[in-house]
Formats: sequence, structure tokens, C-alpha cells
Amino acid sequence: MVAAMLLKSSAPRAALRASTALRQSQRTYMTLRDHVYMAKATAEGAGRNGKVRSNGDTLLELDMSIPKAMGGKGAGQNPEKLFAMGYASCFLGALQRSAAAHGKKELADQAKIHTVVRIGHPEDPPLEGFGLEVEINVEGIDDDEIIKAAHEFCPYSRMLHHGIRVNVKKL
Repeated sequence: MVAAMLLKSSAPRAALRASTALRQSQRTYMTLRDHVYMAKATAEGAGRNGKVRSNGDTLLELDMSIPKAMGGKGAGQNPEKLFAMGYASCFLGALQRSAAAHGKKELADQAKIHTVVRIGHPEDPPLEGFGLEVEINVEGIDDDEIIKAAHEFCPYSRMLHHGIRVNVKKL
């Protein structure tokens, strides 16, 4: 009797997960009308323990390392740090633009953006591997309207909210 009750109670959750997965696979994403700027990078070596470098106008080369918390040596950078840094910078630019558009440019002059990017295992099966979670903390501005407008304008926020097209190709 207990087994039957457990199966019965888990059936709606399984149907909900299947329904949610179906909706997510049909999700639309943002497309670009034009390309204003393009950044390129190359990773080589031992993956998360290899090297990464930018290609283009200014060179940036970094040694990568799996964080100690994930069993690595933690001696270099990692994708989560780079993502957190890029998001913080991008969001600050969007915040400054938003403040200026609201006639309050001076509010953003001393603002700081603190980002936290967490990596972990997804809560719901059948997803394997890792997922990311992001937290943005705005320091120096209390105007919710400006913060909301910045979040709606920031390309990183848009990417995470709307999704983006990713093309994987063989060279």
C-alpha cells in the first residue's frame, strides 16, 4: 500500500518535470540583427587545467586550474571566475547607462557590482553534470528602477534570461 501511494504521489511530479522539459526545449532565444563587436578566445591543453587566450586586438593569456573545492590545485583561473568578472563589468556599464538615462548619472559614479557565480549539480534529474547560479549585488545605488533597467539592458542578464544562439562547429 505504501509503495502504491509513493508511485501515485510521484506521478504528477514526473509529469510536471516532463512538461517543464518540453517547454524549455521549445524556448525561444535572442538573435542579433547585427554584430557591433566580436571577441574571440582559444582554449588548449588540459581543459580546465589548460591555457586560455584572447585572439584579436589585445592579448590576454591565462593559466586555468580546477578550483580546490572541485578537487583541483586551484593554482590558476577558472571559467566561473572569468564569467563573474565579465558579468560584473557588463552590469556596471549597464547600471551607469541606466542612471544616465534616468537623469541621475552621478548615482552610478561610485557604484560597485559584486557578482557570485556558483557551480553545482542541478536539482532536478535527468540533467547530468554541472549548472551555474548567479548572484548580483549592487553597492552604492538604492534606486530600484535604475537597477531593474540595468538588469534588463545588460547583455549578460539578457543572455541568461532569454537564452542565446550557440553554434558548435568542427574546424
